[in-house]
Amino acid sequence: MNPTDVRTPVAAAAATLLGALALTPVFTSRAWVPPVVTVVVAVLAGGLALRAAVTRFAGDRDPGLLGAVAVPLGQLVLVVCVLAAVFVPDTALAGLLPTPTTIARLGEVFGAGTAEIREQATPALPLTGLLALTTLFVGLVAVVVDSLAVAGRQAAVAGAALLALVCVPVGTVTGGIGLVALVGPAAGFAVLLWADQRRDLPGPTGGAGAAVRTGVVAVAAGAVLGTVVPTLPEGSFATGLGGGTGSATGTSLDPAAELRGQLTLPEPVPLLRVGSSVEDPGYLRAVALDEYEPADGWSLSNLDGETSVADDGFLAPLPDRQPTRQVTAEVQVLEHDDRFLPVPTSPLSVRVDGEEAAWRFDEATGTVFGRGVTSAGLAYGVTAVEPRPSEELLARALPPPPDDPVQERFGALPELDPAIAELTAGLTAGAATPYERVLRIQGYLTDRANGFVYSLSTAPGTSGDDLVDFLRLKRGYCEQYAGAMAVLVRQTGLPARVALGYTPGEVQPDGTRLITSDDAHAWVEVYFDGIGWVPFDPTPLAADRQVELPWSPRTTAEERVDAAPAVPAPTAVPQPAVPRTDRLPGALPQATPLAETATDRGPLLVTAGVLVLGAVVVTAPAGVRALQRRRRLAGGDAAGPWAELRAVATDLGVHLQASWTPRRVAEALALTLNRGPGGPTAESAVAAVRRLARAEEAASYGRPGSEPPAAELRAALRAARRGLLAARPRSVRLRALLWPASLVAGTRAWAARWTRDESGRRPGRTAAGNAVREGYWS
Repeated sequence: MNPTDVRTPVAAAAATLLGALALTPVFTSRAWVPPVVTVVVAVLAGGLALRAAVTRFAGDRDPGLLGAVAVPLGQLVLVVCVLAAVFVPDTALAGLLPTPTTIARLGEVFGAGTAEIREQATPALPLTGLLALTTLFVGLVAVVVDSLAVAGRQAAVAGAALLALVCVPVGTVTGGIGLVALVGPAAGFAVLLWADQRRDLPGPTGGAGAAVRTGVVAVAAGAVLGTVVPTLPEGSFATGLGGGTGSATGTSLDPAAELRGQLTLPEPVPLLRVGSSVEDPGYLRAVALDEYEPADGWSLSNLDGETSVADDGFLAPLPDRQPTRQVTAEVQVLEHDDRFLPVPTSPLSVRVDGEEAAWRFDEATGTVFGRGVTSAGLAYGVTAVEPRPSEELLARALPPPPDDPVQERFGALPELDPAIAELTAGLTAGAATPYERVLRIQGYLTDRANGFVYSLSTAPGTSGDDLVDFLRLKRGYCEQYAGAMAVLVRQTGLPARVALGYTPGEVQPDGTRLITSDDAHAWVEVYFDGIGWVPFDPTPLAADRQVELPWSPRTTAEERVDAAPAVPAPTAVPQPAVPRTDRLPGALPQATPLAETATDRGPLLVTAGVLVLGAVVVTAPAGVRALQRRRRLAGGDAAGPWAELRAVATDLGVHLQASWTPRRVAEALALTLNRGPGGPTAESAVAAVRRLARAEEAASYGRPGSEPPAAELRAALRAARRGLLAARPRSVRLRALLWPASLVAGTRAWAARWTRDESGRRPGRTAAGNAVREGYWS
C-alpha cells in the first residue's frame, strides 16, 4: 500500500473495535474495553510506523515480501508490550518492554485465565486472566484484519476474521446475545468494504452507498441467524465451577438448591474430622447461593478467583459494631471430595497443607474454592470470627441503601407469582424493624400450627413453580425451607442468600467431631447494614444437630419430622424408619460413572458449526467464480471466452479500460505476459490472447459464423489463463483465488444500476452498462 494512505489501516482498526462489541454480553462490566482499545490502537500505530519504515528502507525496490513479514511481526511484539504494560508492568522495563520474567508472568496470567474460563459462566466477571486472554485474542484479530485489509487488499476476507469475535458470545451466552453484539461486527464489515471501495473508486462517496447497503444486509442477516445459531445451554465458557466430583457416595455438595423433593439417601459417609477451639462450633460453611429463578431455584453465580488464601491480610473480617467470637478449627478430610472447602463462618485465614496457592477466596460470598484441585486427602486449619449479634443490636439495624452493591446483588429477585408477594405482605404487616420482619418469616415456616411438615419426599406440585408448590403443600426438607425463607426475606427489602454446608456433627471420644453426609444442611444468611451477614435457620432440626443461634428461635425437636412420606420415594434403597432431619441433593447417589464421563456435545457442535461457517465464507467467492466461468463457456460463442479472459485479468490485478478495443486489450495482456518468466508458456499465451481478440472482433463486426469453433476458443482461453497465472506473483494468484476482483467489479456495476444520478434518475440499461454487465456477469 501507499505508506501515506492511512484510510485503510484506520478502517481496519475501527472495524476490529466494532467487531469487539460482540464481547459486550460476555462480561458483567465494561472493564474489558480499555485494554482492548489499547491493543487495537497499538496495532494500528505500529502498522503505520512499520510500513513507512519498510518503504523507506526498500527505496525503489518492491517492499512487498519484507512488509508482509516485518509488519505483522512488529505488531505482534507491540501486542506483547501492551499485555506487559497492562497486566504485569512491575516485571517490564520502564513498565512496557517485556523481559524474560515478564513472559513467564504472562504465562501464569494466561494459565489463570484458562482456569477462569472453566470456572466462569457468562456474563463473566472481568478477572485479570480473562481480561488478558481477551486482550490477546482481540490483538491477534486486529493483526489479522490489518494484514488482510492493508497488505493483502482483501477487505472482505478481513471482515470474515471478525467472525471469530462473534463466535465468543454465540458459543457461550445463553439465549440471545443482544443487538449490539450483532450490529457491531456487521458495522465493522461495512467499514472495511467502504475503505476498500474508497481506495479503488474515485469520487467523494467512493462507493460508500454500496458499503452501507452491504452493512444493512449484514445486520439483517445477523439478526436472523442469531436466532438459529446454537448456544451452549450452560451459558458458560466451559463447565463452570459446578459441584464436586459427582461421586456415588455423596461426598460433595451440589451448589444449586432447586427446591425439589423426592430426596433419597444413601448410607451416611464419614466426610470430615474436626477439632475446634470451642465446644459448640457453628456451621461449616461450604458455599453460598446468591441467584434465584422460579424455574431453577437457587444457584451459585460466578466466583472471583483472584484472591488466594495464601495472600496476606484477613479474608473476611466482620464489622467492629457487633459481638463476635474467634474460632479455630483443624480439619482432617476423610472421604470429602469437593472443590468447595467447608470452613467456619467469616474465615480470617485458611492454611491448606501443601496446596495453599491452589485455593481461592471469594469475598462476596465467603466461599473458599479450589483452582484445579479438590479437598480429597487434605488437612487444613481455619481461624474465623463467628457473628454473635444480640437481639437488641439486630432490632436497631437498618437495611442497606438501595445503591449498596450488597443490596443490588443479594436483594435482586425476578418476577414472582403474585401469591408470594401477598404472603410476604401479610406476614410482615406492621413489623417495626427489618429484624422483626425476618423473625416473622422464620416463625411462619417453623410454627407447626401453620401446617409445615418436614419431609424427605414431597408430592409433585402443579403450578410449575417449586416455591409456590412448597408454600402451598407445606412439605419439604432443609433446602426448601431455606430457599423459601431467603426469597421472602428478599421481598421485604433485605439482602439474603442460601448457605450450604454442614452442621457440627457428633462428638467423638477423643473430643473431635465426626461430620458425615447426614450432617449436610442448608440455612439462610441475612445482611444487616453495619453488622454484616447473620445466619438464620428455618428448618426444625434434632437437638443434637442444632447450631446455637440465640437470635434465631425455632420449634422444638419433637415436632420436626413426618415419618410417612407424601409419596413413595422412587428408589430401591430401603428408607429408614425415622429419617434424619435433612440432607442435601449432594448426598444423593449421583450419575453413574458412565454418565459422568459422557461428553457434552454442545460445545463440539458449536465449534464444528463455526468452522464450517467460516470455511463457507472463505471459499464462497471462489465457488461463485467457478460457476460464473462455467456459465460463460457454456454458450459456444466468442463473447463468453472473451468475457472470461477479461475477468481473469481483473482477478490477477491487470487493469483494463472498459473502452479499450479487443486488439488494445490483447496488447496490454501481451505486455503483462512478456514481463513474466517468459518461455514457451508465455509465447503460447500471447498467441492465444490474440486469437481470442480476433475471434471477439469477428463476432462483433464480421459475418455470422466467421468465429472459430467453441472448442478452439476454450483451448485458447486455457492457454491464455495458464500464461497469465504464471506471469503474476504467488500472492496475487492466491488473492485471485480467494477473493476474485472481477466479482467486486461486477457487484459495483450491478449496484450502479440502482444508484440515482445527479438528476435523480437511475441510469438503466445503457449501452455502457450492458457492456459492463456482459463483460462480468454473462
